[in-house]
Amino acid sequence: MLLEEFNSSTRDAALSVARPALDIPRWYDAIVDGRPYASVEALTDAAMHVAAPLTEAELDAALAHHPRIGERAQGDSVEAAHARSEQAGVDASAAEALAAGNRAYEAKFDRVYLVRAAGRSADDILALLQERLNHTPEQELAVIDQQLREIASLRLAGAIETEGARA
Repeated sequence: MLLEEFNSSTRDAALSVARPALDIPRWYDAIVDGRPYASVEALTDAAMHVAAPLTEAELDAALAHHPRIGERAQGDSVEAAHARSEQAGVDASAAEALAAGNRAYEAKFDRVYLVRAAGRSADDILALLQERLNHTPEQELAVIDQQLREIASLRLAGAIETEGARA
């Protein structure tokens, strides 16, 4: 969808683009109700800042849509397709280390480890996981909030084309 189409589409059509990026009603309502956006950059900037900070309940609800790092997302939903694409750089050779890291993280924080995987290698993701295991629960909630926003921003940017990109 072009940015111009997103800006002028019905609310329901715009929601169908925004919701898979981050399925938190307060967030996607703010994104859709913030239209029109002058540029994709303005849209992705809004994605990083609207509805900040997310509540712990909102974070937990959003995490329900994310598979464990290193596990292939199942199903044919837009969210599953996003996750498969984002984790494409995570190779099978890191599967055992990621599984162990996921278990340690879940034991400490009682939630799935979430990181913006797009553009990161398995080694980068593992290093971040080890670093984050040193966080307090409060510190980790702030990191999860930031990671969800980065993921949402990238997903929106991927869903919205500029006029020149389509030509």
